[in-house]
Amino acid sequence: MSLNVTFATTTWLWTSPFTTETTSLFSKIKEMGFDAVEIPVEDPALIDAQKVKHALEEQDLKPVICGAFGPSRDLTHEDPSYHKTSLDYIRRCFQISAEVGARFVAGPMYSAVGKARLLPPDKKKMEWDLAVNNLHKVCVMATEYGQEIALEPLNRFETDLINNTEDLMQLIDDINHPAAKVLLDGFHMNIEERNIVDAISRVGDKLIHVQVSENYRGTPGTGQTRWEDYRKGLELVGYQGVVSIESFTPEIKELAGAVCIWRPLAESQDAFASEGLKFLKSWAS
Repeated sequence: MSLNVTFATTTWLWTSPFTTETTSLFSKIKEMGFDAVEIPVEDPALIDAQKVKHALEEQDLKPVICGAFGPSRDLTHEDPSYHKTSLDYIRRCFQISAEVGARFVAGPMYSAVGKARLLPPDKKKMEWDLAVNNLHKVCVMATEYGQEIALEPLNRFETDLINNTEDLMQLIDDINHPAAKVLLDGFHMNIEERNIVDAISRVGDKLIHVQVSENYRGTPGTGQTRWEDYRKGLELVGYQGVVSIESFTPEIKELAGAVCIWRPLAESQDAFASEGLKFLKSWAS
């Protein structure tokens, strides 16, 4: 039985940051055979949502909105001014998402990416409680825009807060709001999960977005990922959403440095996308 999924790629595969002009990639993405495109919102001021919506409609592409959570966007910071900065940014993401016709904002919005420390239990609990309380506010905000949030576990080198689906489901239980949902990224899962099928089954119908690349962040189908386990897990939970290729270009040095990509991972970024999609369509069929 085929997986009833559609396929996307992120514009991060070619460029950063996303601006209104980045929509020039949409025709190529559509020609390659993708159904949707991930739009990473690094700076909301660079995005004219109405123009982006028009470009999506022209190419018949569905949008997925992802947040970018650098050091200044930290809902677990001890300084409340960081919370305000984060909440203001997330609100802009919801506004953009609603305007372009997406239904959720995805990403590791519980904390700033890169906060990976060995904390004493009292400090850990303080940051956990901040994440829970602030993300409940985010969920309330999401409903104002007809949106949800897709929370993403990251590997241990990128965060000390939420590393796997067990962590994430505890966080979602504590948030206790129906808008809190799940994004799973195979790159992080390949590092942190003992069993892929069990991990996907654990999140169940909370799963609303999936990102994939190889274990080394390269083209799907060229590494050591246990793709059949991902397929079995998605079948078990009845997943029918988007499966999106997420990796990054080594040509944008700030982005490449942030994600530790020090060399090209494919013959070209176009080949990365097109060959990855060819593999994924075969994998899902």
